[in-house]
Amino acid sequence: MKNLIDKLYKNNYLDFDEIVYILNHIENQGKDYLIEKAHETRMKTYGNKVYMRGLIEFSNYCTKGCKYCGINSFNKNVERYRLSLEEIQECSELGYSLGYRTFVLQGGEDNYYSDDMIVEIIKEIKNKYKDVAVTLSLGEKPYESYEKYYNAGADRYLLRHETASKELFEKIHINTDYNNRIESLWNLKKIGYQVGAGFMVGIPTQTKEDLAKDLLFLKELDPEMVGIGPFIPHKDTIYKNQQGGTLEDTITMIALTRLFLPHGLLPATTALGTIDPLGREKGIKAGANVVMPNLSPTTVREKYSLYNGKICTGDEAAECRNCIEKRIVSSGFSIDMSRGDNIKWRQNND
Repeated sequence: MKNLIDKLYKNNYLDFDEIVYILNHIENQGKDYLIEKAHETRMKTYGNKVYMRGLIEFSNYCTKGCKYCGINSFNKNVERYRLSLEEIQECSELGYSLGYRTFVLQGGEDNYYSDDMIVEIIKEIKNKYKDVAVTLSLGEKPYESYEKYYNAGADRYLLRHETASKELFEKIHINTDYNNRIESLWNLKKIGYQVGAGFMVGIPTQTKEDLAKDLLFLKELDPEMVGIGPFIPHKDTIYKNQQGGTLEDTITMIALTRLFLPHGLLPATTALGTIDPLGREKGIKAGANVVMPNLSPTTVREKYSLYNGKICTGDEAAECRNCIEKRIVSSGFSIDMSRGDNIKWRQNND
């Protein structure tokens, strides 16, 4: 096991069978060593910095029927909301005053927001704040839409692939096409975005082989960001009684991803903190280096319910930032409020 981890640390690559071997045996041997090498890798590339992004969840309407998601289009129990352009701007103003220099605009796949509206939102933020990055997370869009957003000033785009197994992807989605999801990620790369992919750990029927495919797909795509979180069942979905993903498995995948993609920006997700009080801290110690405190109005946070038990739904934005900052600093890391671009991307674009 140690030899395989050393090989991955040195080469940033293992083949399929080697990954599967690690995943099948890591909990019995080598877990601490894996985390140690992942931490060592992040310290070489980013030091002890953890980058803060301000998250604005501006709509929980969605046209998609993803079986695991609490805001899927078939869930009639969701109290839907949309933030106006003015409310989104108010969130960004508050975030800027709190020191954020990246705003993540996230929503369901909501056709109410036309391309022109999205472009207007981007331009308002970028024209007002010259030193910020705008990250979008709006799902699958036509190439032309992605291009419009990029030309308007959007810097990054998050689109989790969820799983690199076509069979599993089709099992957990209803009206979403695997090939289109993958093509969308490559389109975003082609246009010039800093791209974020990512996957869930512990999806019902997911295998170690499926997770190995995720790592090899990420190595091929070489995204600037990777969001990894545990599957957490939602009470209003067909998976409500399924067992969720574990912290242990998720931490393993974060550490492996750090070693596969040394320059990647890896969030310690809210979902990690939901399944374990120290989940985000453990994620950071295993190689994660991004957190995304919530800037959304407290009146809507509980309505953006992707899974059960979501934390930080009641704290005001300033409280949310202060809480996370204290946790990070007490864990031995430092906060960085800058744009926090991917270091490899930055070197290639200077």
